[in-house]
Amino acid sequence: MGFGHDITDGDDDDKDWHSNAHMSERVGVPGFLRGRRARSLCGEPQYFIMYEVDSLEVLTSQAYLDRLNDPSPWTEQVLARYRNSNRTLCRLDDSLGLGAGRFLLTCRMAPAEGSGDTLRHWLESTFLGECVSVGSIVGAHFLTADEVASHTPTEEKKLRSRPDDIANWVVIVEGYDDDAMQAVMTCLLYTSPSPRA
Repeated sequence: MGFGHDITDGDDDDKDWHSNAHMSERVGVPGFLRGRRARSLCGEPQYFIMYEVDSLEVLTSQAYLDRLNDPSPWTEQVLARYRNSNRTLCRLDDSLGLGAGRFLLTCRMAPAEGSGDTLRHWLESTFLGECVSVGSIVGAHFLTADEVASHTPTEEKKLRSRPDDIANWVVIVEGYDDDAMQAVMTCLLYTSPSPRA
């Protein structure tokens, strides 16, 4: 599951809530494995939160929905200040690499009509492998949204200023070196002859 957002009235002042309340709430649900939070070096949204789970069914389980429908006062206070939220429940379709990187590159995309199969083939057969062939890139992942699960109504969703956006496809690349991440973005992703999303 991925969640990108901006926040009003403060710069990074929700980190204590995320580290000390939100993370333990989520990982305390059976099937949650770990959570990560990243801050953008450029562009929007300001923050990216990612949780890994045993299976997509964990994200529609009663235990998880019970948690989402009973937010704590601290959660209510923080989520009411979130803006430009994108919350997508995803399947991991392909993943290369064995590490967890210091830097994350996230790319949301939607294939143009009629080009989905070609774009998917390029991502899985070429792009991910080219990414992890760069020395300091330790992982490259391709995820697709479960739109039905992503639209499940909850009390937490009502706290945000508008409905969450949902990404169609997501590519996540992670590595140790900022320059290598920039090279992936400019040389591999945006200058590729592949079909454009």
